[in-house]
Amino acid sequence: MKEKLLSWYHRSLEFWAGLPKKRKLWIISGAAALLVVITVILLLTNIKQYAPLYSNLSTSEAGQIKDTLDSQKVPYRLSNGGTTISVPQSQVDALKVELAAQGIPKTGQIDYSFFSQNAGFGMTDNQFNVLQRAAMQTELANLISNSKGVQSAKVMITLPPTDVWVSNQGNQGQASASIVLNVDPGYQLSSSQVQGLYHLVSKSVPNLPESNIVIMDQYYNYYDLKDSNSGNSTLSTYDQQQQIIHNFENGIQQKVTEMLTTMMGQGKVMVNVTANVDFTQSKESQNLVQPVNPQTMEGLETSTQHIAETYTGAGAAGQVGTGTSDVPTYQAGTNGNGTYQKVEDTVNYQFNRIHRDVTNSPYKVTDMGIQVMVEPPNPNNNNSLSQQRVNDIKQILNSIVQTSISNPQGQELPLNQISQKTYVSVGRLNGQIQQPTAGGWGIWPYIIGGGVLAAVIGAIIWLILRNRNREEDEEAIVQDIPQDDELAAALNQENPEQKKYSELEKLARQKPDQFVKLLRGWMSDDR
Repeated sequence: MKEKLLSWYHRSLEFWAGLPKKRKLWIISGAAALLVVITVILLLTNIKQYAPLYSNLSTSEAGQIKDTLDSQKVPYRLSNGGTTISVPQSQVDALKVELAAQGIPKTGQIDYSFFSQNAGFGMTDNQFNVLQRAAMQTELANLISNSKGVQSAKVMITLPPTDVWVSNQGNQGQASASIVLNVDPGYQLSSSQVQGLYHLVSKSVPNLPESNIVIMDQYYNYYDLKDSNSGNSTLSTYDQQQQIIHNFENGIQQKVTEMLTTMMGQGKVMVNVTANVDFTQSKESQNLVQPVNPQTMEGLETSTQHIAETYTGAGAAGQVGTGTSDVPTYQAGTNGNGTYQKVEDTVNYQFNRIHRDVTNSPYKVTDMGIQVMVEPPNPNNNNSLSQQRVNDIKQILNSIVQTSISNPQGQELPLNQISQKTYVSVGRLNGQIQQPTAGGWGIWPYIIGGGVLAAVIGAIIWLILRNRNREEDEEAIVQDIPQDDELAAALNQENPEQKKYSELEKLARQKPDQFVKLLRGWMSDDR
């Protein structure tokens, strides 16, 4: 069996040595590619994909779930400061059902199901009132948590003491409620939502007017019912103004970034926008009179009057007189026949009369600046970005500034002033803002792929060097091989047969190639 294996081994070596180098490279490349594919498939099939089982857990709840998973030997991962537990994706549904059947996680809160599970006669009135208030707080928190944009809620209710004596007062003490909302980041409750929360809490607790309810979020923003009813934002005036400035700057920054990224490439542009906004509001009343036809500056004819008087006869001429009823400068004339004529035209025009009550915009952008940092195509050579491209970017920024600023005089700003509000810097961007990746395997596939590729390259290099060394050894062996006659003479000189067999066995172990050639020589001699 050993001899067969050796013969196969030597035949395979001879076959490999007889192949051309091009075919050897093809065989090595194909084997390496097959090895890479098999390795990647094995890695992908063995990698477990984790999915969140529970999120936003408290430390006590996370500890309960962790102990249960440890007892069941289920792999898990903790993230977000221990508030999120992830398990293999294939086990998420089964574990949720199983943990829910065991009552895990136990929040420690008391709801109305506590009374059905622990009903008994050993409970005092004070204990019952405490448990009832705790259950009411829990149920209200659960109801509020179902609102859009609200992750969770904490409710604290203060109930007035009950008086067993008959009182002449028409109303008893009033309850109060304090609520803290855990709102989603960036979400703003609308006025209708705030009003709905006030009504919900007021109708859920006996004798609780809406004026005794206080609602705020985790950012200490106070939600006032009066502000919500009046249609104003729950934020203060300063917060509203800062939000408007922030939205304007972000809008301009996003548009400029998208435009320049398309021009320069991803990760090559950094944009910063600063704006000065005037929130002064003013109202004015205008009474305008305008002609109907602006070209002729005439109005619309509403009425026309034409008067024509003619007289022919004696006494048409006037007389000289200085009396009270005479005209002193009237020329004297004869009392003969004369003619008198009078024509009078009266036209009434109607013009456009306009009354306007103008309320100016709640804010105006009085000044703004845009600063842009651009990385050239070759980060180590600033001259790789042409000056024409820099001028194009500058022109784009100037156009945005010109159309965004509101000039009180209604005139466009001069180009030199606009150019001072934009700045373009060309240089290497040494730091990039990394965006958080949601889930996935992260960089592990790249690390694994790089490791596999390095292993394949190392194996190919090792095989090439090994083949080269083997070829050199074979050449040296061929040169050192003794002639068949010399080897036969040396063997014939040693009479003991045992020594011949030992030498042949030693030759077969140490130099199999020489042994094969010796056998071939013997076989040719026998023929």
